[in-house]
Amino acid sequence: MSGFQFILFKFWPCRRLVFWGLGGLALLLTDTALLAQNATPDLLPFRHGSRWGYADHTRRLVLPLAYDEAGPFVEGVAWVRQGTLYGYINGGGTSLTPVQYRRASNFQHGRASVELNGETFYINPGGQRLASPPDPEPETDYLEQGDLVRRQGKVGFRFTMGASTVVPAEYDEIQDLHHDGLLLVRQGLKWGVLNSSGNLTLPLEYDAIRATAANGCAYPIVEQAGRFGYLDTEGKLLTKVQYTAAEPFIEDVARVTTPEGKTGYIDSRGKEYWEE
Repeated sequence: MSGFQFILFKFWPCRRLVFWGLGGLALLLTDTALLAQNATPDLLPFRHGSRWGYADHTRRLVLPLAYDEAGPFVEGVAWVRQGTLYGYINGGGTSLTPVQYRRASNFQHGRASVELNGETFYINPGGQRLASPPDPEPETDYLEQGDLVRRQGKVGFRFTMGASTVVPAEYDEIQDLHHDGLLLVRQGLKWGVLNSSGNLTLPLEYDAIRATAANGCAYPIVEQAGRFGYLDTEGKLLTKVQYTAAEPFIEDVARVTTPEGKTGYIDSRGKEYWEE
């Protein structure tokens, strides 16, 4: 299991996340200096064959192919794997922790979950163990851009934010993406995307469309016949629906698996960062 896969992503209708607690604020203030030191240019994990390094947005290799696996830079820190063990580096390629963990996750709010000697716990960007788990993030479940309209077992939508459009009650399900005037809509078993003018930007041809509040519901994952792709900010296809696995975007990058079984990363323009 890779360090990236150690993170459990849950998909749900997008919700606005409210402030994540005083404990989280104290932690954030405590680690501000460390995060600033670890600030990195926009580097993305780059795979060449079976080796991993980091490249800029032109695919120019910046950090050498020194790893067996590499994760994205989140809050200026990235996990890397050598053999079966994981550690963390900053944007200059400097090790922040020894390569010693059996599993490792991305940083979030100044902490990451790791496993060492059979024990799972949290560390800060300097590698110090944290005594307490993070505060849970409270959620508020509501429709931000408008309200559902129901009629004879079908649903429509009345925009109250940014548009005055009323979507007719002709869909079986509608999910609010909370931004850009986009709605996920379902008729029968098929999903599409509707914009604030009431027009389909993506036809009702897809088996599932999934967005996660963890990244602000950005770049939803679309599924068709067991393959996956991504939507852009206009609700149109960002990539072809071609990958056998796709993870949510985080820090402008997403991890995918090709039909050949190889993993790699794409950016928010749909550019791939690997070479066989």
